Amino acid sequence: MAPFSKSGMSREDVFSRLQAFRQNDIKWQDGRVFGYIFDPGQAVQDIAKQAYTMFLSENGLDFSVFQSLLILEKELAAIGRRHLRGDADVVGNFTSGGTESILLAVKAARDYYRSIRPEITAPEMILPTTAHAAFHKAGHYLDVNVVRVAVDPTTFRADPAAIEAAITPNTILLVGSAPSYSHGVVDPIADLGRIALDHELWLHTDACMGGFLLPYFRRLGAPVPDFDFTVPGVSSISMDLHKYAYTPKGASLVLYRHKDLRKHQLFACSHWIGYTIVNNAVQSSKSGGPMAAAWAVLNTIGDDGYLDIARKKLGATQKIAGGIAAMVGLRLLTQPDMCLISFTTTQGSVFHLVDEMNARGWYIQPALSFDNSPAHVHLSINASNVGREEALLADLKECVAKIGTMPTGDLVQLVQSGLVGIDLAGLSEKELADMLALAGIRDEGLPHRMADINGVLNALPPNVREQLLVTFVNNLFS
Repeated sequence: MAPFSKSGMSREDVFSRLQAFRQNDIKWQDGRVFGYIFDPGQAVQDIAKQAYTMFLSENGLDFSVFQSLLILEKELAAIGRRHLRGDADVVGNFTSGGTESILLAVKAARDYYRSIRPEITAPEMILPTTAHAAFHKAGHYLDVNVVRVAVDPTTFRADPAAIEAAITPNTILLVGSAPSYSHGVVDPIADLGRIALDHELWLHTDACMGGFLLPYFRRLGAPVPDFDFTVPGVSSISMDLHKYAYTPKGASLVLYRHKDLRKHQLFACSHWIGYTIVNNAVQSSKSGGPMAAAWAVLNTIGDDGYLDIARKKLGATQKIAGGIAAMVGLRLLTQPDMCLISFTTTQGSVFHLVDEMNARGWYIQPALSFDNSPAHVHLSINASNVGREEALLADLKECVAKIGTMPTGDLVQLVQSGLVGIDLAGLSEKELADMLALAGIRDEGLPHRMADINGVLNALPPNVREQLLVTFVNNLFS
């Protein structure tokens, strides 16, 4: 890798190089990507980019200097409060994404219980196995122990009885999803709220995926369970705007039932020689661009526009889910509550299916097996996918017929046989690197087909999967 330019590059060379860097990126503009990208269309994108660059240089570090950002953040929080049916006491803040929103909610819960129950020195949060990985990251960063609880094996919703049975004197936080990412179903938040009230615990609703869209599905007549501030016992909610509100990346909200809870999210420091530090989120310096772009998109599309988008996505979801459920060789894991669909294969490898579909220009996302959920395919349906349902289902049918005769790789079979004589938990860095190389993963990047790699990861225990992934990424960014 060459060092940066000594004498400076021309404008043309700069943008030529930047464009070259994108050659292996997924081509999301054609509406065939069912994950990661949430595309509102070129007209809205243009407005978002203009608003973003308009506030690119404004710094959210000090709201007394850039009071425009204070106004924007308060207006966005007010939109979130109304959308999630909160009363006048509900408060919130703008964050860079769902992970930051979740980190802040876990921090607020931890510090709240430090103040009212200081005898808890090893706090715990109870997570359904479908809870987002960001909660595990928050536990890792903030020293809050994770207690995992299996979900219902048929509906994949959180099991309230199992969650209540897992409560200990160290429990501070319960978590439910609206919906869970992989399966697209809403947990029984009302039942979890009753448990939280009975045991005087904090309940967080992770509505990063669905908080913005589900209210529109409800207005269209879909049977959406209550998950928001109308549910007694809900203390906080995370809701992304850069997903189904279609704002540019770097836009989420975390909201609290009242400011006495939210104050434990805040950080202030006077124990240094320097400017005043008080942060309402994880970041200190931060561009005002994402906030301005979010405000611009919300007000450009408007309530009626979002309702129309939701109507189209609801129809597309029903059509795709119905087609998958009726297709020989596929099995829909559960009926989704939102536009997130999970399904697996009944013949052939689900990972070969992903490769075959991606080779045809689609992007569908593989998910490894864990607990009582098998390896499966995840689809996140957004506005740009509407109208491509028939083409997707036709290609799925052809690819399912093809994968039935495709073998698993040699290394997958070796791993499935148990790697006889090898202590998987005690693998050295070199042994991990050798295993990655056998699977086709080397420091310079990834192979075009991922079935063998995903098959190996799927066959390994989760803790070994994590070791392999850490080793790979640590080498990749060297």
